[in-house]
Amino acid sequence: MSSEWRNVILLSADALRADHLSCYGYSRKTSPILDELAEESLQFMNAYSASSHTREAVPALLTGEYPDVAVDSGYNLAAETVASILSDEGYATAGFHSNPFVSRAYGFDQGFDHFDDDLHLGQHKLIALAQRAVDKLRNRHYARAEEINERSLVWVDSLDEDEPFFLWNHYMDTHGPYEPLGEYATLYSDTRLSGRDAQSLYQRAIDEPGSITESERQFLVDMYDGEIRYNDAKIGEFLDALRKRELLEESLLIVTADHGDAFGEHGYYEHPRYLYDELTHVPLLVRPPGGASEVVDAPTSTLDVAATIEDAVRENRSDGTSLFDVSDDRRVFSQTRGEDEHSHIRRYAVRTSEGCCFCERDTELGGIEFVEPSDRSLRTELEAHIEARVRVENGDANVGDGKINEEIERRLSALGYTE
Repeated sequence: MSSEWRNVILLSADALRADHLSCYGYSRKTSPILDELAEESLQFMNAYSASSHTREAVPALLTGEYPDVAVDSGYNLAAETVASILSDEGYATAGFHSNPFVSRAYGFDQGFDHFDDDLHLGQHKLIALAQRAVDKLRNRHYARAEEINERSLVWVDSLDEDEPFFLWNHYMDTHGPYEPLGEYATLYSDTRLSGRDAQSLYQRAIDEPGSITESERQFLVDMYDGEIRYNDAKIGEFLDALRKRELLEESLLIVTADHGDAFGEHGYYEHPRYLYDELTHVPLLVRPPGGASEVVDAPTSTLDVAATIEDAVRENRSDGTSLFDVSDDRRVFSQTRGEDEHSHIRRYAVRTSEGCCFCERDTELGGIEFVEPSDRSLRTELEAHIEARVRVENGDANVGDGKINEEIERRLSALGYTE
C-alpha cells in the first residue's frame, strides 16, 4: 500500500471534452469546481483518451491496456482492472455508474466488492418492467450525478474506519441526449425543448448531421455546457462530502473523462469511431493528499491512470506510464475499431508535443492509409506501433456470447446507440 495515500478515488465523466471546461481555456465558466481543483492538482493539458467511445475507452482507463487487449472482439472485459489489483492488495473496492456498455453484462464487475451499474432491478423481469415504466415517466436514461454520489457515499460510510478503499464513480450527465435539470437548462440558452424533442434533435444530429442548422448546433452546445455545469456542481458536492469525512487528505484523487463529444467539427456529432481532438482530448486532474499545483504540458494518455494507481502498489505492467513520471518527449497512441459496415477498419493516432498523425488500416485488404492532418515525420513511428498492435489483434478471440438483456437494450436506445 502506498505510504502517501490510503485510498484511491477515480471520478470519470462520460463524453466530457477538455476544451469545454473553463480550466482548459473555454470562454464560458462551465467548471468553477474543477477550476478550483485544478489549482491544487497536477493538471494535464494534453491528455488523450486511448479511444473515442465508451466500449474501448473505459476498459483502457480501468486496465491501463490498449483496447485491443482490454476487451475481446465482443467488448467483454479481457484484462485485469485496477479494481482487481487493489482488491488483491487489501483494498475495499466499489464502482458506481449507469452505462450499460460497461456493466456486469460485459464482465466489468470483475474485482469490485460492490458494483452498482444501475441495472440491479433489471436482473428480474417483472421488476425491470416496472422500472422501465417509471423511468419512462421520469424521462430517465441514466442515474444522475446526485444519485451516483448518494449511493457511493452510503458505501463509503459502510466501511470500517481504517479500511483502505478504491472508489470509481462514472458520471453520465454530460452524455447525450443533453437535458440539463432545472436552472442548468436555461443557463446558456433561452430555448426550451421537451424531453422528447431534445432526444429527437440529438438522434437526428447523429443520424443526419448535415440537417443540423447552426442554431440547432448552438442549442446542442448550450445544453451540453449546461450538463457540464451541473456535473461540476455535483462533483463539488461530492468533494465537500469527502472533506467532511476527512477522507480527501487520505486519498489519491483522479478526475478525467472516458472520451469527448463532437458538434460537427468533422461532419459528425456525438462520439463515433474517429480519433480527432474533439473525441479524444480529455481533462485529467490528479490530486495527491495535500495537493500539488502544477500544469503539465507533456502528452499523456488515459492509460496512465491505471499505471499511476498500479505503480503505487506494485510494479507497473500496463501500457501506460505513471502520471508522476511523464516526460515531454512522450508518444501517446490511440486506437478504435470501426463498426457495422466499417467493422474491418482500424483507426490509429499518435500525438507528441510537436504534432500528430492519423491513419486507417483495412483488415481485409491489409493496407494503411494516412489521414490529414498528419505530421509526415511521425508516420514511421505510427506504422511501427500498428505492426505491434496487429500482432496482438491476431491473437484475439471472442470469448463472450454477446447477449444483453432487455433493460440494457432500453438504456442504449435512450442514449442514442440503437434504434
